[in-house]
Amino acid sequence: MRNDYDYRYIDPDYTYTDPQTGILRNLAGITDREALIFAEAAATTKRAGELKAKPIRIKDSGALFAIHRHLFQDIYDWAGKQRTVEISKGGKQFFPLSHFANARRYIDSLISEYRPIDENDREKPARKLAEILDAVNFLHPFREGNGRTQREFLRLLAQEKNRMLNLNPPDDAEVYERYMAGTINADVDALAKLIYECLNR
Repeated sequence: MRNDYDYRYIDPDYTYTDPQTGILRNLAGITDREALIFAEAAATTKRAGELKAKPIRIKDSGALFAIHRHLFQDIYDWAGKQRTVEISKGGKQFFPLSHFANARRYIDSLISEYRPIDENDREKPARKLAEILDAVNFLHPFREGNGRTQREFLRLLAQEKNRMLNLNPPDDAEVYERYMAGTINADVDALAKLIYECLNR
């Protein structure tokens, strides 16, 4: 990824990382970055499969934390817990910790607006899911694993309308690239167009 999209963390106390290696502290004691990426991918893929077999019901924004906990429970002891550090990317700060409660209330209101939309409609759910995705991405509630969590969150919301939604398909890298560009640039219109194209029965 380009350097101008690098993450920055305000974490002077090394809450999450080993000060010597810079690697996220993890349950397996892995100290190599590539090995941790591999272990993360393997563990979360397995856990994501479990969610397909036994979905988490989306009641409100609290489901984000349940999804993150399930996906990352084998890797981090803080799985499912709200981050305690400020994060920025490309010079843009994600939602500040001091206002998390307000952000979650806003996301809950968007979910409430999504619920009554006719499942036979395709455009309105796509637009509302794009708004939810943009808000959840700006919140960025976790130190790591936000993208995987929010994509699963949206997949489960789409499933409520008897739709399938995969924003990271293994056979179409363009979908993921458009998803990344839309979230990085907070482009709700682009995200709505992408989601509309990807919503399938």
